[in-house]
Amino acid sequence: MAKKGMIEQNKHRQKMVAKFAAKRAALKAITKNADASMEERFKAQLQLAELPRNGSKVRIRNRCEVTGRPRAYYRKLKMSRIALRELGNNGQIPGIVKSSW
Repeated sequence: MAKKGMIEQNKHRQKMVAKFAAKRAALKAITKNADASMEERFKAQLQLAELPRNGSKVRIRNRCEVTGRPRAYYRKLKMSRIALRELGNNGQIPGIVKSSW
């Protein structure tokens, strides 16, 4: 089971990303705009650097919705391989059956 602190920290990061997404996108558009003057682009780059680091989408860690485990994560199902196997064996996930050969 993952530490509660790390799960809460990840949830906080998700809120921060949602809060700063529009501002971050606007500043990034200015920095990549070739028609803008060098001073405007540099100013936008400085403003982008002043935004909180946790407001960046790359800081969010994919975690299992069931256990909070960060490793062996299936994106489609939003859970780790261990939780998938356990729930699949119990028949709690539709369409998944334990195979045997």
